[in-house]
Amino acid sequence: MKTGGPVIDVVKQSARVAVVAAQWHHQIMDGLIAGAVRAAEEAEVEVELFRVPGSFELPVVAQAAAAQFDAVVALGVVIRGETPHFDYVCSAVTDGLNHVSLDARVPVGFGLLTCDTEQQAIDRAGGPGASEDKGHEAMTAALNTLAVLKNM
Repeated sequence: MKTGGPVIDVVKQSARVAVVAAQWHHQIMDGLIAGAVRAAEEAEVEVELFRVPGSFELPVVAQAAAAQFDAVVALGVVIRGETPHFDYVCSAVTDGLNHVSLDARVPVGFGLLTCDTEQQAIDRAGGPGASEDKGHEAMTAALNTLAVLKNM
């Protein structure tokens, strides 16, 4: 039996990845995008950035990108407010991106931050002083999944 984990080297210099990113919350989005681009550069893959108005619009553009790219990374942020809007948007985006990945059989890196406060999102966005780098993680996850699929 052949075993082994993902090897990003399989996708180096041959993969094209679409990054689909929301425009709301500039500081947070700038950090997420920078992390995703840095991960792509480390893996030596080509990236093209597409901006959408908000997180709710991520799935439709991710679906279009999945038809043209080897992988898609979706980046956005939804911050809880005083209405159920947060729950509806988070659920719709998550379900939509899952459908894109399964229907297109293309890896979709999930970089949607769903936070209670803006500070929580800043802490996860990968900027200066951040404790996490979810943009980098989403790109790495998409590339590792692409490597697994290419190795099958």
